[in-house]
Amino acid sequence: MPNTPRLPGTFNRLAWSNLAAQSAEQVALAAAPIVAVLTLGVAEGQTGLLQTALTLPFVLFAIPAGLLADRISRRALMAGAEALRAAALAAIVLLLAFGALNLSLLALLGFTAVCGTVVYSVAAPALVPSLVSAELLPAANARIELARTIAFASGPAVGGALVGWLGASPAFGFAAALSAIAVVLLSGIYEPARAPTPRRHPFQDIREGAAFVFHHALLRPVFITQFIFNTGWFLQIAVFVPYAVRHLGLTAAGVGTVLTMYGVGMVIGALFATRVMTRIAFGIVVGLGPVTGFVAAIVMALTVLIPSPWLAALSFFLLGVGPILWVISTTTLRQSVTPPRLLGRVSAINIMSYGARPLGSALGAIVGGFWSAEACLYLAAAVFGVQALVIWLSPAVALDRQPDMVGDTVTARC
Repeated sequence: MPNTPRLPGTFNRLAWSNLAAQSAEQVALAAAPIVAVLTLGVAEGQTGLLQTALTLPFVLFAIPAGLLADRISRRALMAGAEALRAAALAAIVLLLAFGALNLSLLALLGFTAVCGTVVYSVAAPALVPSLVSAELLPAANARIELARTIAFASGPAVGGALVGWLGASPAFGFAAALSAIAVVLLSGIYEPARAPTPRRHPFQDIREGAAFVFHHALLRPVFITQFIFNTGWFLQIAVFVPYAVRHLGLTAAGVGTVLTMYGVGMVIGALFATRVMTRIAFGIVVGLGPVTGFVAAIVMALTVLIPSPWLAALSFFLLGVGPILWVISTTTLRQSVTPPRLLGRVSAINIMSYGARPLGSALGAIVGGFWSAEACLYLAAAVFGVQALVIWLSPAVALDRQPDMVGDTVTARC
């Protein structure tokens, strides 16, 4: 087990709150489609609409959440978001108890719960630098990502098991209880006061945050790399299951085992991130994730010629372990070079890069439909190659160490 620097108690409350919040999200996201099919009897097309409702808040509300995170207490904003999610999940439990739940209400309440997720996800990275010193940022971000990874890996299994063993109500009730625990933990966090921000038109604030990211020599290539990575990742994942069954001869259990290696890689990467970042130049760590993603895509493309489940499993493991180093190192980079008053908006713009995910899925549907899944894997390898090239041609990989923390006097001219 790698040695982890001792983090302050107030941050540890945030870390535990993050674990509870992320677990609540994953349990609820897993339970919703199962309940829709088994309890409400909806068809495949309708479950697609449900999934759309559960992903739209990331596109619609990331920027407004960033504006709020830069204007009011981030701790209070996160607590309010978790309370909103707990209320939405509790409402699902009540509707199930009275037999009044339908697909429209499930989608509406699920949408509301995910709005809480978006606000929490935007505000948390902006809050962390006020709770720990600059030298502890990598360890703090690694702890946050480890919690997210554990929730990502275990939440769907827990949600499915609760629905299967106990029914829908206990699953959503458990998720609501986790959100309530997150609220209680957040209430005990001391957040240092920030200087009041001038009241301006929201579009001015949005323009200021966007200008800072897209004019910054370090943050601009990070955003572009992340956007391209998400495109390639969802292009590959869109066709993997039918490809694995048809070409690799995997059963449903075999597909699940291969996909599990992604979570295994994420956990290992998060556990050892702090040690890696103390032994390797900061910029090299930033560049490791995209390169590992490219290698993983090449390994997956090799399964076209060598149809081995072991190669597929290795590919998913690499896609877990490398990019989690990317998330931790680039989060630390953003927190270091961004003025505190802009952290919420910069965090929100980072989340907007997730908009590449439906683009990648659509690309997979088009290329897979007109050509083949194999063509998608070759194209994904090329896309991953582009994102690795973008970051390695940027000044970010030349950083010898974590940049010094900046103050609010820094402007978008970087």
